[in-house]
Amino acid sequence: MLMKTLTIRWQRLVNENGQTCPRCHDTGDAAQRAFSRLQKAFAELGIEVQLQTDALGLPLFSQDPLQSNRIWIGEKSLEEWLGASVGQSPCCDVCGDAQCRTISLGDTFEAIPEELIIRAALLAASELFQERKP
Repeated sequence: MLMKTLTIRWQRLVNENGQTCPRCHDTGDAAQRAFSRLQKAFAELGIEVQLQTDALGLPLFSQDPLQSNRIWIGEKSLEEWLGASVGQSPCCDVCGDAQCRTISLGDTFEAIPEELIIRAALLAASELFQERKP
């Protein structure tokens, strides 16, 4: 069986001292846990899971704070996979008083929980098995 690849990409603000805010830190922990679990589960299906973390510098973050704490699974954003909406709320710490990204799916999440990452990855993985028509 030909191995398929599913990439989880997480992007967040990292300041010049290598620090991020608590909500991005918590999302990073959740992404790592989800990655570990998905890696084990998907191996039997012939899917290699990759986790990519990208850092946003302060200049890019200042222009658009909603670009921080974003997750893509494959080529789609987490909110696109789940039908969630993006909002914003005041952040803290490294982000200053910026209005940072939230995800709403029934509840509103400042840090993205592991369960949402896994749910989106399951949807993305199912698409890897759909027949592609020319």
